[in-house]
Parts: sequence; structure tokens; C-alpha cells
Amino acid sequence: MPKHQLYIETVGCQMNVLDSEMLVASLRKEDYEITDHLEQADTILFNTCSVREQAENKVYSALGRLRQHKQENPDKVVGVIGCMAQKDQKLIFDRAPYVDLVVGPGQLQKVPEIIREVRKGNRNQMAVSLGRKEGSNTLIKRSHETFDPLRDPQMRPTPSQAYLRIQIGCDKFCTYCIVPSVRGPEQGRAPEEILSEAKTLAEQGCLEITLVGQTVNSYRYNDGNKTTTLADLLEELHKIEGIRRLKFVTNYPKDMSDHLLEVVRDYPKVSPYLHVPLQSGSNEVLKRMKRGYTVEDYHDMMERIHATIPGAAVSSDFIVGFCGETEEEFQRSVEAVKKYRFKNSFIFKYSERPGTKGANLWEDDIPHVVKQERNRILLETQSQISEELNLAFLGKTVDILVEGPSKSQQRKSEDATSEIIQLTGRTHCDRIVLFEGNRRLIDQILPVSIYDTTPYSLFGAIETHEYPSALHSLTL
Repeated sequence: MPKHQLYIETVGCQMNVLDSEMLVASLRKEDYEITDHLEQADTILFNTCSVREQAENKVYSALGRLRQHKQENPDKVVGVIGCMAQKDQKLIFDRAPYVDLVVGPGQLQKVPEIIREVRKGNRNQMAVSLGRKEGSNTLIKRSHETFDPLRDPQMRPTPSQAYLRIQIGCDKFCTYCIVPSVRGPEQGRAPEEILSEAKTLAEQGCLEITLVGQTVNSYRYNDGNKTTTLADLLEELHKIEGIRRLKFVTNYPKDMSDHLLEVVRDYPKVSPYLHVPLQSGSNEVLKRMKRGYTVEDYHDMMERIHATIPGAAVSSDFIVGFCGETEEEFQRSVEAVKKYRFKNSFIFKYSERPGTKGANLWEDDIPHVVKQERNRILLETQSQISEELNLAFLGKTVDILVEGPSKSQQRKSEDATSEIIQLTGRTHCDRIVLFEGNRRLIDQILPVSIYDTTPYSLFGAIETHEYPSALHSLTL
């Protein structure tokens, strides 16, 4: 019987999901078991995000609801980890004095030891990395190093899919973004470490690996004799037996090299899907954002993508209502979505982040109602394009990696034991496909014939093949 019950809640990007997986793996060595029931847990951790204010507010609300739990059981260990912990530090103790530990993302290797200290009665433990001006570059980088890549398959999106970190930190310093402050300087991991971890994942049954980094295509590692890029890394990862698909997110427009595009084109395991945020269709807004490229640079990149990889699926990010954004500047974002016909776009209303350059330089002067309306318009524009692009798949057969029951199926608890359920998976170009099938199909790559579409999903049926010598059809 495990000694401890751990409840962990993760919000934010793929980096946070991966951090939680590695942290749980290290805590399992200390006799912890995961529970989905907060009341049963003797240790409660919130792995947090600081990119948007709403994500932080949710964490503080959740902490408020824990006050009574802590009063009823003072021995419960409550911790805040991740980006919000690095940003707010002692403020978290001020707002929620019953929190026992605050640990930034670069110090997660210390969490097991810190929890032991808390159980001894040493509360209000804090471990955070150095700020960008609190030491030499070497010392700052060391303070943001992540711990050994222990992996816990039970914490992954699915048993057949895994994230693999190739880079931490960011040096782009976009004026709206808190990431360089909370994740530290950009650092690429050694290629041999990445390849070793990928082989372990393959041995554990992973079919699809997604390489993650703040600007993943900026990856560089120099060992003194050779510089390894993301393109070089993909060529080596492609050789690993068992791995069927390779993806990578998120990309930076200025670092989309021809070599990388050629690898996507020439290596079948590499997904023809590129997520490359534009953020705004206006050069004036991009300059205020300090994105480091122009609309013309982005256009050149898109032309190279489609010339090199015909049919590539490209998605993007946009921020609406950034400081000083005029109606004309916003309309340029609408025009960009129409022009580049992204597979999908993630669209966000600007949220001022204390500690960023944008918060210091400019007033958040766009009214919330205007942000909401611009968000709605851009979403509708993108949805129409996504629907048109998805219609091209009607009647076609696509190979999908079956991930598990669809979200709507998960809500149908009464059908939990049904033999045939609605399943979901993704194509090689990252489109969501819904179809009916047996649970035994999960974690397989299968051909599905598409018969219907929406802006967000494809609907299909598993293809069956009938063999003359058999008395039944075999579902592949």
C-alpha cells in the first residue's frame, strides 16, 4: 500500500504537462500514488501557468477552496509549482498562507526533498530560479536546469503519445510574454540525451513523440566540434524503431530554415504539420510586440513552406486587442487569416502580464468588449476557413493514431461498458477524427474513411478489408 496519495492539477502548455509527468515519476520513487480525488490526497500540487491572467485567477480560486481542507487536516501538504510560482514567489504565501511550498519550473527536482521538510514541520518552503539580472548567464542557466528525465507513462496524454523536451527557456523577449522571466534563458539539451530518452519512450510503446520547446525550431546545441539543429535531430530520431510519428511545437517564423522544411518533406515519420504563430497581421503591432519579424518575413516563410511541402498543414496564434491596436491593424490580422488559410488558429484576447516589457511600456487601452468582439470575428473567420479545408477530406482515407474515447463519449458514463463507442484520433497532419469502434483499437494507427466534417473535426469509419479465404471481414 503506497504511503502517500498525491493529487496534481496541471494547467498551461505542453511543457507543464511534461513537467508534471517527470515530477510524478520522481515522487513515485518516494512511495506516492496518484489519486483523482482531492479529499483523499495528503499532498496537493498545482502546476501553474502565467501566460494569461485567467489561468492564475483559477489557481488562486482553487487555493481559496482548499483553506477549509487545510484547517480540517493541517498535515495535508499544499504546493504551488511551475511558472506562477516563479513569477509570484512570496506573494503566494501572502495570499494563501496555508500553502506549504512554492517551487519554480527550474527547481522541480527539489520537490520531493522539500515535501519531506514540510512534513517535518518546516512550512513555507520556497525554491525558485535566479532572475534574468541576478547573476552571470551561466549561474542563471544552471538555476533553470530541469531534473533527470524520469518518465511516468500513466501521466501521458495517451500511452502511445509522449512529449519530449529538447529545449528550455526563451531569449526572444516579446513584450507581452512572461516566459523568458519564468523559464529563464534559452538552452538546448544535448542530442545524445534526447536520443536516449526517445529510445526509452519507444521501448515503452510510444508511437508518436512531440518535441517541445518555447521556440522549438530555434534549437541549437554546440558541443565545441559540431552544432546540432532541430533538422539534424529529426534525422536521427527518424532512425529509432517503434517511433511512427514525430511532431514539434512551437515554431518561430524567423528560424524556419530550408533544411528543416526539407526534412519534413523527405522523412515520412515527420508530421507535415507546422504550428507557427503570426500573432498579428500588422507590422506596427508586431513591432510593439517585439516579435522580431515583419509580415513580409512571415509571407516569405509561408511561400517556402508551401513550395517545399505541398499540402502542409499550418496553424497559427493570434493576440487581439494588444496595446494600441487600431481597427485597421486588427483588420490586417483578419486579412492574414484569409490569405494564409491556416488549418486552425489559437486566438487570445491580450492579457497584461506584470513584469513584461509591454506592461511597463504601454497602457492596456483596448476595452474588454472590443477585445471580445475582435476575438469573435477572428474566430468566425478562421472557423469558416477550417471548415472549407476539412471538406477536402470527404471521401478520402486517412491514417489516424487512435487516442481513446472522444470527449462526448467520456461524458456518457452510462455507456462506459459499451463494446462500440465513439473514439478519437489524429491524422499525421494533426486533424481530429471521430469514429465508432472497439476500445481495443486505442493506441493503434488505422485507416479511416471520412464521410462528414465540421470546422473542428472529421467524422469517419474504420476501413475493413475482406479476404477471399476468410468467412468474415477483418477490421484493421
